[in-house]
Amino acid sequence: MPKNNKNIPVNSMADNFSQGISIDRLNVKKSDFRTTQESEEAAQSHRDDGHTFHIVEKGSVVIEIDFIKYKITAPAVVYMHPNQVHRLIDFTNLTVCTLSIKNENLNQEYLNILEEIAPSRPLVLAKDIKANIFINFSLCLALSKQKANKLYYLLMKDSCNALAGLLTSAFLNQNTPFNRLSRSEIIAKSFNHLIEKNYATLKRPAAYAERLNISTHYLNECIKNVTGTSASEQIRERIILEAKRLLYHSDKSVKEIAFELGYEDYPYFSRLFTKSAGMSALAFRNKRHD
Repeated sequence: MPKNNKNIPVNSMADNFSQGISIDRLNVKKSDFRTTQESEEAAQSHRDDGHTFHIVEKGSVVIEIDFIKYKITAPAVVYMHPNQVHRLIDFTNLTVCTLSIKNENLNQEYLNILEEIAPSRPLVLAKDIKANIFINFSLCLALSKQKANKLYYLLMKDSCNALAGLLTSAFLNQNTPFNRLSRSEIIAKSFNHLIEKNYATLKRPAAYAERLNISTHYLNECIKNVTGTSASEQIRERIILEAKRLLYHSDKSVKEIAFELGYEDYPYFSRLFTKSAGMSALAFRNKRHD
């Protein structure tokens, strides 16, 4: 776990030449980590500063994404939204192809879809889509090494967007197509999209209903039909998820976290967390040391 981290660590694209696009193919064995420190650093919880696809080509891996553990066996692909916190738990000899691309470089329509379907569970790749993905990945990887090419950035952006689109399409296929959604499901998706952007500042369903141009009563009715819970509970769940991320993966005080999430009344936030999580904020934080 991170030590003396005021913020959740972010895995940034250190190569300035990439201009917000990173692609790589890695072969990883446990023997590559020669010291305990190297193993701990590899397993450190973090966010990525781009939309990231990990295509597991060989082997298997156990990862934790926002407190949910997944065991993934090749061939499969994992999509990480920049907001999600994840860590490596275990793996066998692993070959993984990775694409990470920042918002400003991602085709706007692909970005809109990814925002709608996040979070998405890992996806097992069927044979036909697997072949297309690896053909496209190989092209992107080859282009990434041609840094002397005068059109390097444009070629990288266009080819990696094609790969991102292919991967996004695969994830979209495991979700219900938008044109088949009921009116309640469409409103619930729009509501969740707004929550993701505004949970730290907008706490009441009425504020979201106003932005959706519907009544608060109708918003609650739609959310209840789709999720079985109220709009208020959905807002609270998103706030508590972010609080858990910060408690578990950073060293910010509970008071600092409360303020960051829009609560000047620290005791109220503490009671809210305890009611939602079934334990105090400090007790949840101490779980990371168990």
